[in-house]
Amino acid sequence: VFAVSTYLTVSVVFWYIGLVPDLAIARRIKSGVIQKKLYGIFSLGWTGTYNEWKHYNQLYKFLAALATPLVLSVHSVVSWDFAMGVVYGWHTTIFAPYFVAGAIFSGCAMVITLMVPMRKIFSLEKYITVDDFEKLAKLLMLTGLIVSYAYIVELALAIYSGNVFEYEQFVYRLTGDYAWAYWTMILCNVISPLSLFVTRLRRSLIYLWILSIPINIGMWFERFNIIVISLAKDFDPYNFGIYSPSMIEWGITIGSFGWFFMWFLMFTKTIPVLPVTELKEEVE
Repeated sequence: VFAVSTYLTVSVVFWYIGLVPDLAIARRIKSGVIQKKLYGIFSLGWTGTYNEWKHYNQLYKFLAALATPLVLSVHSVVSWDFAMGVVYGWHTTIFAPYFVAGAIFSGCAMVITLMVPMRKIFSLEKYITVDDFEKLAKLLMLTGLIVSYAYIVELALAIYSGNVFEYEQFVYRLTGDYAWAYWTMILCNVISPLSLFVTRLRRSLIYLWILSIPINIGMWFERFNIIVISLAKDFDPYNFGIYSPSMIEWGITIGSFGWFFMWFLMFTKTIPVLPVTELKEEVE
């Protein structure tokens, strides 16, 4: 809880501090009295003086430097919640780098999923170039290879550890009741990103957008495999069973998508989708 709450707090503060100059610009161009008042409150009275820019840049760089190691630490701590357990399929040392790479992998895929249509809708072709997408695709390819390596290490540890419970757990993943979920994960997270070795595909926005969707699906199935399959067949045969989600669980899952897109669309409506001040600096 402490790790995740710290990560969330730093991320929100980092995001908000970056918005302050843009909120001040929005305050100047808005005509409504209430809108001007609200943007004035959230821009913290920003006027753009030399001292304000000096302290802003110092704080922004500090938060960026702080957030980078937090990405590693938080996802490592979350992975240890599983790795420290005695459940077979969880108790492995590869989980920390596995979760970190998986977070970057799924994050890049989600950025591509959202950025491609936004670039077209808001006419941002001048600011978000094909080269930017190619860099994202290369990062997606790199983290995809790391995740693939983690899958191989998991299987190797299960085979060569000499632990019959660990071995049977992974045999069950590959051939058991949930084999369809495991092989869907492999297809989406291991096989499909290999196509990014082709330069022409890396620079095709339509292909990148199509590819990002199965990667997001594959990362969801990765969590499904870790949690559901490991618990479906543990030490005691009496506990063996097939997981069947209830209507409440389906509602929570679907509602989480709705919750995310509600806030995402609200933010795109009320705040700049690109940092106006940084774009202005590049032009100057």
